[in-house]
Formats: sequence, C-alpha cells, structure tokens
Amino acid sequence: MSTLFRDVHLLELDGARGMSPATDVLVEGDAIAAVGADATTRAPADARRIDGHGKLLMPGLVNAHFHSPVNHMKGRLDSLPLEIFMLYESPALEALRPSPREAYVRTQLACAEMLKAGVTSVQDDAFFVPEPTIDIVDAVMQAYADSGIRATLALDEPNLPELDKLPFLKDLLPEDLRAAFAAPRAFGMQDLLGMYRHLITRWHGAEGGRLRAAVSCSAPQRVSTDYFHALEDLSRSHGLPFYAHMLETKLQRVLGHERFNGRSLIRYVSDLGLLSARMNIIHAIWVDEDDLDLIAASGAVVAHNPISNLRLGSGVMQFRAMRERGIPICLGTDEAIADDAVNMWAVAKMAGLIHNITGPDYDSWPRASEILDCLLRGGARAMGLQDQLGSVAAGRLADLTLVDLDTLAFTPLNDLHRQLVYCENGGSVVLTMVNGRIVYENGRLATLDEAALRAEARELFAARVPALHTASKAAERLLPYYRAMYAKAAASDVGMNRWLGDH
Repeated sequence: MSTLFRDVHLLELDGARGMSPATDVLVEGDAIAAVGADATTRAPADARRIDGHGKLLMPGLVNAHFHSPVNHMKGRLDSLPLEIFMLYESPALEALRPSPREAYVRTQLACAEMLKAGVTSVQDDAFFVPEPTIDIVDAVMQAYADSGIRATLALDEPNLPELDKLPFLKDLLPEDLRAAFAAPRAFGMQDLLGMYRHLITRWHGAEGGRLRAAVSCSAPQRVSTDYFHALEDLSRSHGLPFYAHMLETKLQRVLGHERFNGRSLIRYVSDLGLLSARMNIIHAIWVDEDDLDLIAASGAVVAHNPISNLRLGSGVMQFRAMRERGIPICLGTDEAIADDAVNMWAVAKMAGLIHNITGPDYDSWPRASEILDCLLRGGARAMGLQDQLGSVAAGRLADLTLVDLDTLAFTPLNDLHRQLVYCENGGSVVLTMVNGRIVYENGRLATLDEAALRAEARELFAARVPALHTASKAAERLLPYYRAMYAKAAASDVGMNRWLGDH
C-alpha cells in the first residue's frame, strides 16, 4: 500500500521559518520512499492521495517514558511524594492482580489517547502487581500489536526486599513489619530472567519490527548487583534500551549516602561499569555536576518527565546543564496516575516552561526548537532508532503526524516552533501514521472501537474499586512510618535544592 501526501509543509527543526515550502511525500510499505518532485513521479496509480494543503507533516511524537499498568487510575490520588505515592499505587497485593483482559483494556486506553494526539511510539517501563506472568505480558503486548502503535516494553521489577530499597525504614518500622519487609521476594532473579526470555523470544521484533523489548532494573537500589549485570548482558547482547530510574527524589539522593558510602546512584552505577549509551536514565533530578559529567561521558539518555515531577513534588531537572554537556534528553508522560493524562503536547509545553523559574538568566531558558528536538529526535535516540525515526526523509520509517494549521492554535501563524510547543494540545492532529499504516484519521481510530473500549473499561474497573480500597487500607497502616522516613530525608543536608531548581 502506498500513500502520497500532496502539498504538505514539513517541519524543519533547524530552519528559521520552521517548515518547508509545500511539497509531496510518498510512503511505500513501512517507510518514506521519496520527498519532493520525485515523490509525485514515483507514486503508483493506486496510491492513496491525501490533500495536505495548509497542513504540517512532522515526525510522530515519542512518549519516551511511560508505565501502562495504571492507565485506569487517572485522578485517583492526591499529589504525594513518590515514596508515599507508591504505597497506594503499586503495593504487591494479590487483590490487585489483573486479569489478562484488564491488562489488555487498560493498555489500549492509553494507546487510543496517544494515537489521537499524534504519538506514534511509546516506551513502556511496565511494572506488574504482584509480579509479571506470561499471560499478562502477552496481553499488554497484544494490546500494542492491535492498536497499531510502535511500542517497546520492559519489565520494571525489583528483586530486593523493601528494607534494602529505602533509607531509615529499618529503624522506623515495628518488629513485625520489619521482618516482613526484610523477607526476600518469592519471585526472584531467575523467575524474572525467565520472563525476559519469553518477552524477547515472543515479542522482540514482532509486527514487522514495530514491537520491541527493553530491559529495566526499575532503579539501581531496587535490584541485586547480580541481576543488574544479568540485565546489562541482555541489553548488550540484543541491543535493547536499558531503563533505570535514578535520583528522582531527594530521598534517593540521601539513600546513596546511607547505603553506597556517600556515592550518588549515578556514581554507584558507573562504578559497576553499567552506565552506557543504551541506558535511559529516568528523571535525573537530584544530580550534581559530577553525575552530569558521568552521564555525558557514557552517552546515556535522560528521560525528562516534567509534569510527573511536579505532580509528585520531586523537583526540577537541570535542563540547560544537560544540554550544554551534550546529554540527549527525551520526554515522557510517566504514568497516567502521576500525570493524569497521556498527552505529549502538554509534556512539551511544561518542559518549555518549568525551567524558566530556575534562574534569572533568560538566555539559558529552553527554546521551543530545543523542546521539539527532545520530543522527536531525543525520543528516537532513547529507543535506539535515531537513524530510522525523528525526521521526514527518504528511507526513514513512516511514523508521521499530520497537523492542521488552520486551527485556533496556529491562527495567526507567528512562529511554528513556539506554537507547536505552547499552543497545540493535540486537537489539530488530523492523521497519525505508524509504520506506513494510517491508524487515526479525522477523529476516528482505525484500529479499535473507542466507544466500546471506554464502555468496557468503565465496567471492568468499576468492579475493581473494592480491591483498590483494600490497597488503600494496607497503605494507611504503613503511612506513619513512610511519612517519618520522608521527613528525615527531606531534612537531610545533601548540598542542593532541586525543589527550587538551584544549580
């Protein structure tokens, strides 16, 4: 199947005008075959022709960091610090174990939201409660397969007990809880590696390469060094991205001092020899200058989640310091419960704004073109697909978004880059193409029945409310001890204040 986009403008990140003169783009199979006059002459007679007059054809957006398992929990929690938030969000309770159908439906909810807004790729660092199983992993991947989105999945699972992952808790918990929190996980390292073998064998490269696997340690302090190295072996041997949450909160900075002899988590991972260009360092808020130098030397990517960072009060990432070091930055929504939407346009706008409060030197504030670079090229780099995604050019994969410039967001059109970042909310997206297939057009998803999906989701997850209440009650018992842990970490002097964005 061939598609010819006629008379479209192409996004130019480096040009002064922001977009090309009107031109044609030919898509054949899963790739862009030609751009310009050659596209018109090469188009077969049976190619579908799409009138792009007054429209912008741009690379599809990349949601470079996401957790799908709580897509059904939007708006459920107040803003809370991460470590307390997680008590309510993902306790390892049997009552929260999903059915395969629930896992499928909740994954498709986010797919619908993303595709309608021009997101063509997602990196899902999925955690599984109480542990991953083959049928649930398959349900998530089948949802991505059926939706038509490009997706990469990792299994975000720790293998250490709770007491090893957090500072001060051992001294704060009563004896009965301390013993339970010190117990090793029943689902251990070999079980997790078995799940990865299934994920890679069954799904990596499926759907014509549209579906891929990644690996995840969740966070360095949550896994044993043996498991950490085993994941690195998988990442290196299969060429997979490696996801690791690092220094998201002040408590994690304090943990490094308490558990790793004063080292930051970045330094700890570097000392293990595990920082690499395949690694996606997620959040990276409470980093210092030495950490940034280590990240830059490794070639690792930083996944910036500005809305989630605000929602959880985690702090403000050092955008300019990273850009000056050449550290690639990608953007993500994080999970739907910590963003309360899966809208990358909102993420881009927040990324363009939040760093303006970190200092008076306005020359260092982000430019709209830089945010678009993070959104598009940075996302492709995080996926390891920088040579295949991120631009509209012959030979690139046909993951494309068509934006109508005759909308309020672009009227009058003063500066395309700024209006894409600060004015657009996804409402101007009229077409989304993934791998050469149109999956959304003019208000309608081609791959799923959105109304039926919403109805089924309401029914399925209304029945889950009692289980969520059970989880909340379990969290309430632990809350006083976690509050005390958080307060102790917050009062600690770690030599920086990322809540105010200080450098």
